[in-house]
Amino acid sequence: MKFEVTANDLAEWGSAGLVFLSGAMTGHYAAIGMSTVQWAGAAAAILGSVTVAVAVRVWPPHGVKVED
Repeated sequence: MKFEVTANDLAEWGSAGLVFLSGAMTGHYAAIGMSTVQWAGAAAAILGSVTVAVAVRVWPPHGVKVED
């Protein structure tokens, strides 16, 4: 059985890991207690990582021309 890992696979799994990590860290620090500014920063980190994950999945592959 041949198993190949492509750059696209790494990008998708890496971005999913980023979402998981930012969510887990936010949950951990929320359990300890965060100020309002820390909550805002955590929300920005989660939204940013979700944005990266969505962009990785919807961006056209390298070398593919998108026609109108």
